[in-house]
Amino acid sequence: MLIKQDLEDIEVVLLDIEGTICPISFVKNTLFPYAIRALPQVLKQKWDDSAFTPYRDAFPEEYRSSPEALQAHVEDLTRRDVKVAYLKNLQGYLWQSGYESRAYNTPLFPDVLPQLRKWCEAGLACSIYSSGSVFAQRLLFEHIKDDSSSDPKAIVDERKLIRAWFDTTNAGPKTETASYSKIAGRVQVRPYKVLFLSDNVREVQAALDIGMKSIVVDRPDNALLTEEEQTEYDVVASLEEIKLPRG
Repeated sequence: MLIKQDLEDIEVVLLDIEGTICPISFVKNTLFPYAIRALPQVLKQKWDDSAFTPYRDAFPEEYRSSPEALQAHVEDLTRRDVKVAYLKNLQGYLWQSGYESRAYNTPLFPDVLPQLRKWCEAGLACSIYSSGSVFAQRLLFEHIKDDSSSDPKAIVDERKLIRAWFDTTNAGPKTETASYSKIAGRVQVRPYKVLFLSDNVREVQAALDIGMKSIVVDRPDNALLTEEEQTEYDVVASLEEIKLPRG
């Protein structure tokens, strides 16, 4: 597909995760349910544990009055896919045991790792901006499914590919332009030298509004784009379609 934006000056590639480099189904059908299943035992065993209390105490007071209240609130937020920092931080904490026990590993779209490696080798700074916590982002990249192995539980650790990690805590909400301004400042480049990739049109527009380059990534099971959106935005189905001067 023809990309209308001029990508000549790109130095930083900023990537969303869910629906962009990783299937939405993995998050919705594997990670979210695992956290819900794991939470009751954690609440029972670690309610007053010093390692857990920071996650508990980040919740609004009315929801940390009891394990039952917190469990019900987490289930409600998860069902509605509410992207608040205290939920995302707790989910990362809960997902760690699943990754470490090899209950699951991260399935990336097949074009992702080859393209990230190519961009990194060319000197581009690949970075992540996701509503999931930075801790959860690092876990995801630490436990990527190794498609070259016959062992379904084999993993590769590709955290080295990522130069910087951003979430709603250290950058801000993903649909607000101020968040992208903050990220540009943190990676120390002018906004027009950053290319942001996301499945979410509102996020893409927020990045465009501050002068970043941005492309909609249209993957299987993502929300359908309207004809108007397909015309208005640059849209790709694979990272391989994005041709950068450096990589």
